[in-house]
Amino acid sequence: MKTNLKHTLTLLLSLSLLTGCDQGFDEINTNKVDPTYLAPSLILNKAIINTNYLDGFGTLGMLTYNFGIVQQIITPYGSSLSGANYDQVNSGNTPLVWTNFYRNVVKQLVAVLDQTKSDPLQSNTYNAARIWRAYTFLVLTDTYGDVPYFQAGQGYTTETITPKYDPQQEIYKDILKELDEASAALTSTQTAVTTDILYGGDVAKWKKLGYSLMLRAGMRLTKVDPTMAQSYVKKAVAGGLFQSNADNSVLRHTAIYNNYIANHLAAREKTNFYLAAPFVNYLKQNNDPRLPIFAVRYVGAKGGQEQVNDRASSDPKLQIGMPMGYNDVSIASTFSQNGVASLWDYSQVNLNTVLKLDAPEFHVTYAQTQLLLAEAAVRGWVTGSAADYYTTGIRAALEQMAQYGSNSAISEAAIKAYLDAHPLDASKALDQINTQYWVASFLDGNEAFANFRRSGYPTLQKNPYPGSEVKGDFIRRMPYPDSEIVVNSGSLNEAIARQGPNTLDTRVWWDKK
Repeated sequence: MKTNLKHTLTLLLSLSLLTGCDQGFDEINTNKVDPTYLAPSLILNKAIINTNYLDGFGTLGMLTYNFGIVQQIITPYGSSLSGANYDQVNSGNTPLVWTNFYRNVVKQLVAVLDQTKSDPLQSNTYNAARIWRAYTFLVLTDTYGDVPYFQAGQGYTTETITPKYDPQQEIYKDILKELDEASAALTSTQTAVTTDILYGGDVAKWKKLGYSLMLRAGMRLTKVDPTMAQSYVKKAVAGGLFQSNADNSVLRHTAIYNNYIANHLAAREKTNFYLAAPFVNYLKQNNDPRLPIFAVRYVGAKGGQEQVNDRASSDPKLQIGMPMGYNDVSIASTFSQNGVASLWDYSQVNLNTVLKLDAPEFHVTYAQTQLLLAEAAVRGWVTGSAADYYTTGIRAALEQMAQYGSNSAISEAAIKAYLDAHPLDASKALDQINTQYWVASFLDGNEAFANFRRSGYPTLQKNPYPGSEVKGDFIRRMPYPDSEIVVNSGSLNEAIARQGPNTLDTRVWWDKK
């Protein structure tokens, strides 16, 4: 009996000690500092921010390729800065959009969609993410052509680590479907998601963004599927497009959270990039009031150390764009003819206006939307006057300058004078509309590159650089990253067999001659 009693007391004591050890266990072992869950709306914000090349991803890609292809910004330097200036492949910069978007943006958007698709209380976040995913893949497919789309970003959710590449034609069909469904599904009956970095939860503006993107995507198809293009252009107009610059999709910056391209040029690359002659010459010849906002020239500078404020001038008459087709040695042959002291004496992007550290970055604008409507009207796809849309689009682009700060605002008198001097000529309508789109898309390298290929305007001369690797007229796409050869060669080879050689010359599906 004594032995049994002893065993019973020992067991009770052991249970008591175990129970005591469990008290407060969850509280002690819960990390109250690091989050274990992030609201989908905040992940969506991160995806939107990353689309803008935060932390350097894509900045050099834009500077060395997109801006140079459309002949707005150029560098004479090679090595890590080579690209469109020499019409050559720079495998360090061509993959940057791919790397950033798939590693960050797409993965984040897939996470948002996965967490919200079955939650009716988060339907607006779900549909906003669908709209932003459509924008993201417009950039990706327009840059590379056939890309992983339907299986993209599912490494964590379905363990799909070698996604197949989808034909661009199928990608565009689904992008347009997604924009149609998501824009219509947004509802004002739910509580606004005020943490939304783009519109502060304003569902009406998200709807306008969705339909304005639908217009953009629809117009991409003008050469390859005009019937589908017209159908979605009409749907976009019926759904409701941007009505003013207040609707613009824009990422705002501060003195702390900087515009990264501005930061990059103000620091590491200040003396390396210049406004290209075709862009400066067009603005000068047309007395464009945006030229002194876009440009600054350090008159007479003979070296980077002489690019100082005392030499800075934004006087339109003094602006001289850097000619295309030269490297940092051969460029010296242009100095005498152009009246500059050195390569550092050519005009640059103005770091006190459009590329000051807190300058906004635009994704889709009212100006672009109105100019696309002008072309749609020329084609007979929408009602209304092409001339009116054209004038409204130019005015919006000029008034948009005020969003860079009060010192960038263009006066009403200057706006009226420019509009009066540039009416739409029906015989040159597509040229005028898309050349204005080129100017209105300055610093939006992805869109400027895409619309230039789609429309064929502005009329630019082929880069005359003697070491060009481009066999055709212009660079038509970015090659796939070398890393895909290692990690996803099967899908990559299928895409190349279907689309064409993995070169700068291969055209994407909608880019037909």
